[in-house]
Amino acid sequence: MPLPLEKILNDAPVGSIDEAITVMTAVDETLPDDDGVKWFNRLYLRVTVGVEGAVKGAMFLDPAFLSELDVVFANQYFSALASGLTNSENAPAAWRPLLRARRNKGVARFQFALAGMNAHINRDLPAGIVQSFHSLGGDPIGDQTRKRDFDSVNDLLERVESEVKRDFAVGAIEVVDKLDGPIDDAVAMWNVRAARSAAWTNACVLWGLGALPLVRDEFFGRLDALVGMGSRALLLPIDRATVA
Repeated sequence: MPLPLEKILNDAPVGSIDEAITVMTAVDETLPDDDGVKWFNRLYLRVTVGVEGAVKGAMFLDPAFLSELDVVFANQYFSALASGLTNSENAPAAWRPLLRARRNKGVARFQFALAGMNAHINRDLPAGIVQSFHSLGGDPIGDQTRKRDFDSVNDLLERVESEVKRDFAVGAIEVVDKLDGPIDDAVAMWNVRAARSAAWTNACVLWGLGALPLVRDEFFGRLDALVGMGSRALLLPIDRATVA
């Protein structure tokens, strides 16, 4: 029998990509289909499996950095989920809209996935990049080798999006298809590329503000709140009659 979500998250923080995959798999097996967190988690699980394969296949110039970032990044998700389990207000502002709406029947699977991506990429990723550089040395402002590795993950995201589209072919995707015709997957993924590019830029800002901790924290707090506003818009209920 699947473990309760609270017990699963007790295994975090994790120390490796394998451990992150184990926790995400358990979350996927535990959450019912009508829980919106499941659909972000499933997309994230597929991406993490892909990153693990790429790291082991020596596809990156600095696989140690991508591995470190993947673990740090996953732990931020686990922490946000755990903090908001009993009360969504205890989670970071960027994550609250998803946790509040996770059982809203008027929101489509694809919307839940996008809201999770919005919170995780726009809020968590800049902090994760900074933390990874602190752990391994160097800095995000001048390290072009790690930036190229980071950008190459966009190709993986496109492949994963194509693979899991069947899971999200309910609700928002069908609405857009019926109203505007077929969706170009490359256009759909462009938002992810732009968000990840902005995340690296925001990491450089956080790094540059390292000597001004009060200003850095203020900047990050405002970023957190702004990302939350974006997620609220992504989770506006759709008209289910449109896809009938």
